[in-house]
Amino acid sequence: MKISFIIPVYNRPRETEELLRSLSLQTEHGFEVVIVEDGSSESSEPVVDSYRDRLDIQYFFKGNSGPGPSRNYGCEKASGDYVIFLDSDCVVPEAYFAVVRQTLEKNYSDAFGGPDRAHKDFTKFQKAINYSMTSFLTTGGIRGGNEKMEKFHPRSFNMGFSMQVFEASGGFSTMRFGEDVDLSIRIMEHGYRTQLIREAYVYHKRRSSLRQFFKQVYNSGIARINLHKRHPGTLKLVHTAPAVFTLGVMTLILLSILVSGYFVLPVLLHMVLLFLSASSKNRNLSIGALAVVTSYTQLFGYGTGFLNAFWRRMILGRDEFSAFNKNFYK
Repeated sequence: MKISFIIPVYNRPRETEELLRSLSLQTEHGFEVVIVEDGSSESSEPVVDSYRDRLDIQYFFKGNSGPGPSRNYGCEKASGDYVIFLDSDCVVPEAYFAVVRQTLEKNYSDAFGGPDRAHKDFTKFQKAINYSMTSFLTTGGIRGGNEKMEKFHPRSFNMGFSMQVFEASGGFSTMRFGEDVDLSIRIMEHGYRTQLIREAYVYHKRRSSLRQFFKQVYNSGIARINLHKRHPGTLKLVHTAPAVFTLGVMTLILLSILVSGYFVLPVLLHMVLLFLSASSKNRNLSIGALAVVTSYTQLFGYGTGFLNAFWRRMILGRDEFSAFNKNFYK
């Protein structure tokens, strides 16, 4: 089984270099790398050229169309019969490829996904964001390591599937956000099996500022309603949790202003729990404090995006939409 890594890139030569360096240091080789430059003004081609003597690598430049179509383009150019997708702001540990290959040989699945972790060299802010996106206290464990092993919905920052799956499903849709979950749903609708490979983790840097992080999770909230409209029955109670949380916190704050300050105590208790949990996990109090901010950004961003989409699509009957399209990659 030949495996091809497909990496869409947009104005990220520095991140691309870090990812390619990590791929060049794998304990096992025998894979192909396909870089798809999606209409960037900052080219990664010089970076790719510097790794041609260390990696079996291809580089393609195309007009900007978003990550989904770029991944499909990469599939069409790849020579492997199994493809793995990584975001350009990820770094893989040295045993990543070996873990995936060995797992698929022992327990083959048509598609797989892996979780993400914070690298020890990440900034404190990046570690705080990683906590917010992976902690049970914020996402309920639906983004990776705590999901069920079978019928797992891979996310595109770290996922793979066979070329047979690509041909049967048609690959990623033109959705600007939530396209990976949309594809995962269609993969299972076609009867293919997915799995979570817990040890096939990546180090994911995510967004670089609080504002950009808010945009990302806000779009994710909108995408969840769009996914429900495309695939009725896929909206679960856990997906509504950030919206319920957002409304609950706003209500408690309003009551604390109008009635009694005691109403804000549950919010403060939740913040303390986040602080203690993040501080303990990262062994750093400042990361714990930052994690409170990023966690509330994550919950409120997703929650308000979800509520906006619920109102526009479920109540008003509007068509599918998304926000911050011009800032998708930033």
